[in-house]
Amino acid sequence: EQIDVPVGPRNYLEPGGPDRGQPAHFFPRRNQFVFRVHVPDDFGDKEVVWTLTTNGVTERAYGTLRPAYAVDAVVMSANFGAGGQTGFRPSLTGNLPPELTLESEKMMTVEIGEPVTLSAVAIDDGKPGRQSISSRSIGQSHFVPNSATGLRLSWFRYRGPGEVTFDPAQTKVWEDRRDGGNSPWSTGWQTPPIPPDNRWTVQATFSEPGTYVLRALAHDGGLIKYEDVTVIVRR
Repeated sequence: EQIDVPVGPRNYLEPGGPDRGQPAHFFPRRNQFVFRVHVPDDFGDKEVVWTLTTNGVTERAYGTLRPAYAVDAVVMSANFGAGGQTGFRPSLTGNLPPELTLESEKMMTVEIGEPVTLSAVAIDDGKPGRQSISSRSIGQSHFVPNSATGLRLSWFRYRGPGEVTFDPAQTKVWEDRRDGGNSPWSTGWQTPPIPPDNRWTVQATFSEPGTYVLRALAHDGGLIKYEDVTVIVRR
């Protein structure tokens, strides 16, 4: 199930909220390292609290600056699945996140039914390299899922009141482990070839008027970089 919870009484962060850059469109399964919250230097032992209410149930997530909450490249790679069952592979040594540059405007306005062209350039250091995910590795028991690796980029809806159709269709950014799921966590999925000039271009069409945030996510299987575009759709 994919659900939408607009920023507000059912989707807010404190302190400094309700809007601290959190998503309003939610995919199934685990979705990790989705956004960051900047806090002042004197934040100390205070907590950031994200409150989310869906289907009548309220959940809260907590973040602090305590060492146990620290996230580094090894933690990210292990949780994305690039590190295999041990959480680390030698090919990840020195890995840097992709570099991502938007070629689209950060803010656009279009009429409903009018496609908007989105373009971004992503480059990577070649680590950990392209590797597909085999059916054998899917069938084994892992603390974290295995993932295909190699530079990829997907556009997806981060916020917005209606459906967004992308042409061409985009690789999923969530852990769909089903066969043929068009996801880096799906059996047999292989990272597509990098397009000419490392430029990923799509067209997006919107089903409803409103304000949308579309995200370009560059991923090498272990580390990520993202940029957002806001599109105002008018009837």
